[in-house]
Amino acid sequence: MIGAVLQAALCAGRAFATRFALGLALLLPAAQAQAAGIDRAALAKSVCGDAAALGRGAEEIIRSAATASTGDLVFAGELLRALSERRLACNGDTAILLERAGATQGRDAATGATTPAAGARSPVLGLRQRGLAETGSGIVALLTGATVEARAAGLATLERRLGTVPDADAVLERARAAETEAGLRAAIAQAMQAAALNAPDPARRRAAIGAIADAPSSAALSRLVSLRADPAYAADPAFKAALDAGIGRVERAVAIGNGLALAYNSLSFASILFMAAAGLSIIFGLMGVINLAQGEFIMVGAYAAYGVQEAFRRLAPGLVDLYLLAAIPVAFLAAACVGIAAEALILRHLYRRPLMSLLATWAVSLFLINLVRVAFGSQNLQFLMPSYVSGGVPLYADFIVTWNRLFAIAFAAVTLAATLLILRRTPLGLDIRAVTQNRDMAGALGIRTRRVDRLAFGFGSGLAGLAGVALCPIYSVNPGMGANFIVDSFMVVVLGGVGTVVGTLVAALGIGGANVLIEPFYGAVAAKVIVLVGIIVFLQRRPEGLFAARRRR
Repeated sequence: MIGAVLQAALCAGRAFATRFALGLALLLPAAQAQAAGIDRAALAKSVCGDAAALGRGAEEIIRSAATASTGDLVFAGELLRALSERRLACNGDTAILLERAGATQGRDAATGATTPAAGARSPVLGLRQRGLAETGSGIVALLTGATVEARAAGLATLERRLGTVPDADAVLERARAAETEAGLRAAIAQAMQAAALNAPDPARRRAAIGAIADAPSSAALSRLVSLRADPAYAADPAFKAALDAGIGRVERAVAIGNGLALAYNSLSFASILFMAAAGLSIIFGLMGVINLAQGEFIMVGAYAAYGVQEAFRRLAPGLVDLYLLAAIPVAFLAAACVGIAAEALILRHLYRRPLMSLLATWAVSLFLINLVRVAFGSQNLQFLMPSYVSGGVPLYADFIVTWNRLFAIAFAAVTLAATLLILRRTPLGLDIRAVTQNRDMAGALGIRTRRVDRLAFGFGSGLAGLAGVALCPIYSVNPGMGANFIVDSFMVVVLGGVGTVVGTLVAALGIGGANVLIEPFYGAVAAKVIVLVGIIVFLQRRPEGLFAARRRR
């Protein structure tokens, strides 16, 4: 009995072993085929064959890209680059890689041995073969490129030819899994969605529409709208419903993103306007001087920042990223000193003569512009962009929070807080407010009004210099840059109310927001005209502005 059981068990074990061996024999060819790479010798031979053989070699690279090893892809990419750059010579079936076109010797592509190229011929690419070679080169660059730029160029080539790549999904998935740069990884994901949109499976196409709608942008909207010309849009109700719903979602998201971008840009522009107009408000409110040189004090601050940058580049190149922060006190002091000098030498003699003081400040502005032109030239200055003001982060749809504009907004907020602190919590601020409200009474109480005028003029000029620092990462810096802000600054001062910092802030937000909101519809010139007309109409009813400064007579 026991012998019979053992014999049956032995037979069953033999049968299992036979079936396992048979299954393994069936699976091995498939596994080997999947793991098999590019036959380098055959590929090198094909590129030196006729046009048909060359085309088959390029097609083999494209078909094998998803599973081939990195070494095989590098080898194939080297062949294709040499072919397109005419650095490939053929001596019979031997492919020779040359250092440059026309070289007398090169390297055997298959063996790596040095081989003479005398008498060798150069393969000629036909139109079809050139397209296949470019597609193969793009795939290889995407999968093996050493730099982000090279991989991005490969992706761009592949996107143009997605319809000709039989296994594009697998290639893109392999590239996405290996990519470390976030921006390019997102671009590869978008390319995968575009490939899925052209898939023959309707369910997969609908899923791709939903995935694109989950990452809305103007490019995604254009891609979805173009699908309305697809025959499936009219023939397949489910596809039509999915596409219309996806387009609606993306349109709403893009509209919200554009609105956020307008608000963000208007806030950054208003921040610059506030810093340019805050000092002008103090000077005009205290002394009644219409300072036409305020825009040039902005320029002085920007050029002071450039000087700090150049000093860092020569003396401490490793710390050059910090030059923009170090330029803040330098720009303030430089503009303040120029303002104090102008007040001491010219303006203090003209306080009782408004027209002459206006002409004098205009002369100061012309002098500063020409002085800078002689010293630095008329060209735009080249600023290094520190890492903390370069780039940005996508927030929603097409809305990107750029660090340079965020820097300007934060800088304006700090400037506002510091200005209010100085005006309300320091002896200088108390003297400025006293002289602004009643100059004669302040003088009778022992306040040195001339000294207050000089310091206030320097303080207001220094605030303009800070605006120049904020402008460096955003606008062009040249001798004529101040003229772009002086008119808007005066509009801010008049609308907000002369001598009030809070009024200047509110007016800057209103004028900056109105300019940015109107400009996309009517243009920059029309936007300024509309805003100016609106200010004139408002001042007809409220001549003292939004916030009238308290004065005692």
